[in-house]
Amino acid sequence: MKPFLISILVTIAPLLAARIVEKPFEYLNGDVTCEGWAAYDDSTTSKRPSVLIVHQWTGVSDNEKMRARMLAELGYNVFVADVYGKGVRPQPPASGQEAGKYKKDRALLRDRLKTALSVLVKDSRTDTSRVACIGYCFGGTAAIELARGGAALKGVVSFHGGLDSPTPADGKNIKGKVLALHGADDPFVPAADIAAFEQEMKDAGVDYKLVQYPGAVHAFTQKAAGNDNSKGAAYNEAADKASWDEMKTFFSKLFAN
Repeated sequence: MKPFLISILVTIAPLLAARIVEKPFEYLNGDVTCEGWAAYDDSTTSKRPSVLIVHQWTGVSDNEKMRARMLAELGYNVFVADVYGKGVRPQPPASGQEAGKYKKDRALLRDRLKTALSVLVKDSRTDTSRVACIGYCFGGTAAIELARGGAALKGVVSFHGGLDSPTPADGKNIKGKVLALHGADDPFVPAADIAAFEQEMKDAGVDYKLVQYPGAVHAFTQKAAGNDNSKGAAYNEAADKASWDEMKTFFSKLFAN
């Protein structure tokens, strides 16, 4: 066989062998049944860096499942948390009420998140020394809240999430790094919240980075949000791609051996 053909086969063989498994996974938080979503490459049994994803305000959706697959294709073991509980998938305006319940009760939110995190940590594919959490909108708020609760995370990434905290002193409990990816024109996150978030991170000595994307509003990674910025929430392709790349760079450094 010619050398260049051998080289090509060696390069593409791992890609051909990879098979992404995607499936629902039920677990209990107290007496509440939750249904998360797992995604991983089963072509290897080795432990790997792992990522918990927290959904936006309508609950676990195709969007989180898509992101889970994208991360699994990058080599991560992924689990999508279900904060609301199995079958609870509200649409607006009911989704705002459901999300509001957990934003008002941060202890309940943290409890649901810690249970989901334990599912990921106990998975045989998880390298427990390299675990992170990401979230979208409501999930972005939740990801940071999980870190504020003292979870053993290497890092968290918030995509267009709320940055407020009723107990900013809890920033001192954050063990890992924080990356906040924000739409510079997001009308749903007041400038005061951004300033308070940055002060919280600085006061707690957290290694954090805030990236603001010009022209992007709330939900800039969500294609279902449409493209009308005047509504306050809209998809922005440039910000979506740039924020994903920012996350990938963050993880490559975070999980480096």
